[in-house]
Amino acid sequence: MNSEYEDSSALSPVESGDEEEEEEVSEAETEQLGSSSDSDEDESEEKIDETAAAGDENGEKIDEAAWTSKNGKISWSPTNAETFRYIPAATGLTPGPTRYATLRIVDPISSFALFLTDEIVKHIVSMTNLHGNRKIPGWRDIDAEEFRAYVGLLVLSGVYRSKHESTKSLWSEKWGRSIFRATMSEKRFQNISRALRFDDKLSRPQRHVDKMAPFRKVWNMWTHRLEMLFSPDRDLCVDEQLVAFKGRCSFRQYMPKKPAKYGIKIWAACDVKTSYAWRLQVYTGKAAPDRVEVNQGMRVVLDMTEGLQGHVVTCDNFFTSCALADELLKRKMALVGTIRQNKPELPPHLLQAKKREIFSSIFAFTNTHTLVSYIPRRGKNVLLLSTKHRCPDVSKEGKRKPVIIEDYNKCKGGVDNLDMVVGTYSCRRRTNYWPLALFHNVLDVSLYNAYVLWTSIESSWPKQKGHRRRVFIEEVGEMLVNPHIAKRERLPRSSAAAAVVTNLTAAADERLPRSSAAAAVVTNLTAAADERLPRSSAAAAVVTNLTAAASWTAPIIQCKSRRQCELCKEKRRRVVNACCKCEKYTCKDHSVSICNDCAV
Repeated sequence: MNSEYEDSSALSPVESGDEEEEEEVSEAETEQLGSSSDSDEDESEEKIDETAAAGDENGEKIDEAAWTSKNGKISWSPTNAETFRYIPAATGLTPGPTRYATLRIVDPISSFALFLTDEIVKHIVSMTNLHGNRKIPGWRDIDAEEFRAYVGLLVLSGVYRSKHESTKSLWSEKWGRSIFRATMSEKRFQNISRALRFDDKLSRPQRHVDKMAPFRKVWNMWTHRLEMLFSPDRDLCVDEQLVAFKGRCSFRQYMPKKPAKYGIKIWAACDVKTSYAWRLQVYTGKAAPDRVEVNQGMRVVLDMTEGLQGHVVTCDNFFTSCALADELLKRKMALVGTIRQNKPELPPHLLQAKKREIFSSIFAFTNTHTLVSYIPRRGKNVLLLSTKHRCPDVSKEGKRKPVIIEDYNKCKGGVDNLDMVVGTYSCRRRTNYWPLALFHNVLDVSLYNAYVLWTSIESSWPKQKGHRRRVFIEEVGEMLVNPHIAKRERLPRSSAAAAVVTNLTAAADERLPRSSAAAAVVTNLTAAADERLPRSSAAAAVVTNLTAAASWTAPIIQCKSRRQCELCKEKRRRVVNACCKCEKYTCKDHSVSICNDCAV
């Protein structure tokens, strides 16, 4: 989301199932934040006009009715004379990576390994081997090293923006990348993708109550690490994330205003400053099919902020209510968010939009709450509730926005920014198995969170580059696949992939750089000093491959035309093979096949 009020185009409200509405705090998209419909607005103003007509004789009664909430339980005031001052409580946390994470991070791969732990890898490997032996003929068990190499290929496919590219294209000798063929064969990659499982299917009936049973254990182990490794700053954003998925899933959601439209919804609490995903919760639908959950937004925010204090929670109008604000105050937290006009806690005086001046603001106060009604353009009314702001402060700039709105615009995009950066280098692949779609999202979020941890500890790494995150992800991917490449027993058929394997094997002995690309550069530049290869590593590799192809000589060459064997006396056979030295056409009886080494 953009922080500018009128240009903001992604104020993502939660769209839960059938009953959620979207709203934007922007001049361009405030139609849904204004009156919900022209008829509703006309009805509300007719009621206000009737109240005014009925109370002409007693002005005090008119004021009381206009500033009393629609349910009659809250009396608002146009001034903050009786409003208490906001004093934030201490959070008790040091923002940034925890001490546990700081002591264990030494390079990018160690940062990523804190999320994809050995315990998670061991569990996935055991479940994958179990399913592979049951369902795939000739299955060869996968170990932890090969599984990490598989994950590394997924990571690298995201770096190369290949999430919609076919597997055959990635492994293509002509159009693909050599590191994929150097790591494992295409068939092995597809077999691992088919067999990848996260639980024992035969024990699933015992857990039939939980819709997340096929992925629950991995999800719990992973989400536990998110909170352990990072402490959020004072500002926190709560919103929803949609994992694109169109296959069969009992809790798949339809959100027409999202780019993917169909997918798995995840409630997310993110640090506003870094967009670090601090707490995630998968929405699995209604607890009971015949029962609608009441105050779902309030329940979600309280779950996402459990155990915190002193923080300021920013959320959209699906979550915001006075009841939520009261509950957060009891937990020593503040709330800032847009609020829907149909809430019974609102006073009628703030619902008026007609005949009001553009860029005008009306405030309403209680002892701990502040409401503001802002008119960004004619006929549009934007309402926000805050327990952090206790004064009617308005910006002195051209559009005279309230300070509440400016703070909201700064903090509303935590989860939306997470969606954007995760989608930039996503490792998602097409699948009809929803736990695998969630696993791809786990890898994407883990890569971004690991990047946040690494750059928080090594802030100068590499400072001069503008694409730091791409460099980080690429380095993590290469470190995941390199150990498996170095242990390959057979070289790939492709010369480029074979060169990658050879370089990594030599790097283990000659202490070449760990990176396959860096090792290739060292090898090519060393050979260039003797054979005068081009300085460019890519050009040197091309010259090396072409030189090797040109210097290769076979004992028998094959011609296009068929001719008679020149050594046959009685029955002269028609052949296409000729001697590589004398170039005489020979048949099988008068020729011998030898290898290249013996032919020299």
